[in-house]
Amino acid sequence: MTAMIRGMLSHPLTRGMDIDDPNTTLMRRRILREKPFLRKLYEEWYGCLLNSVPPVRGRILELGSGAGFLKDLNSEVITSEVFECDGIDMVLDACGHLPFDDGALRAILMTDVFHHLPDVRAFFRESARAVAAGGVISMIEPWVTPWSKVIYGRLHHEPFDLSAREWEFKSGGGGGGRCQWQTARCRG
Repeated sequence: MTAMIRGMLSHPLTRGMDIDDPNTTLMRRRILREKPFLRKLYEEWYGCLLNSVPPVRGRILELGSGAGFLKDLNSEVITSEVFECDGIDMVLDACGHLPFDDGALRAILMTDVFHHLPDVRAFFRESARAVAAGGVISMIEPWVTPWSKVIYGRLHHEPFDLSAREWEFKSGGGGGGRCQWQTARCRG
C-alpha cells in the first residue's frame, strides 16, 4: 500500500526510478528548473542562504547540491554531492574529512540535507574545523507539522522518530549513509 501511494505521489518523470541513481537526481534538477512554483521557492530559499553568508574570507561550499541550482545564483559556490553527478564540482562525504584546510570555508550551505545525515556529531566536528571564525553553517530544513509527520513517518525512505534520544541511524537510500550551523531565517 505504501509503495502504491509513493508511486502515485511521485513526479511522472521520476516514477519508478531508484532514489540513489544519479539519473534520478538529474531528472529532479530538470523538474526544479521547469516548474515555476518550485523554481521560485528554491530561489527564495537560496536567497536566504546566500544572505546569511558573512563577509569573511573563505570559500562557500554547498552540500547535497544534487538537483539544485544555487551555483546559477552565485558562481563562487562549490557544489558537492555524495555521488558522481553532472554539474557537481566535488564528490565528498561531509561526515568524513572535508578536503579543505582548517578555516578555509566562510560558509557551508545546504537545502534539505541536514536531516539525511546519519552522524551529525561527525558532521559538526569536521565542519567546525573547516569553517573560518565568523563563518556560518546555514541550512533550510523541512518543517515538522501534523501533516509532515504523516508523510515522513509513513512515506519517507529514511527513519523519522521524534522520540529518538540520539541522532544516528543506519545509512541507506537517498544518499543517507554519507554525510554532509547558524540557520538562515527568512523575513519577508
